[in-house]
Amino acid sequence: MTTITTGIDLVEIERFRRLNPAIKKRFLNRVFTAQELSDCAGKDQSLAGRFAAKEAAAKALGCGIGEVRWQDLEILEDEQHKPTLVLHGKARTISTTRGWSSWSVSIAHTGEHAIASVTVLIEKET
Repeated sequence: MTTITTGIDLVEIERFRRLNPAIKKRFLNRVFTAQELSDCAGKDQSLAGRFAAKEAAAKALGCGIGEVRWQDLEILEDEQHKPTLVLHGKARTISTTRGWSSWSVSIAHTGEHAIASVTVLIEKET
């Protein structure tokens, strides 16, 4: 039997643009890994898209941020620049315990909003 679970999130990019510079660096370092920050190159729309993907991944896991940490959910790119989800820490433990291993991530943005969807394919023996 095959089922799916999904999470989705929408972020206003302006929230990243308006962050107080005095706290922005600390916020970004708490939420994103060094590789994510490098990949985004300071682009607010890219940061907002990855933030939305992290929120969507936590929703798909069924736990939300808090039970898992921001950096437990890492959004990287494959060779074709497609976003991929890499799980660490508690997020990895939850996924492994449930036997979830096939994740799909999609991110899109306009000038104003970033949206992300994260889906996991769950195959269970019947």
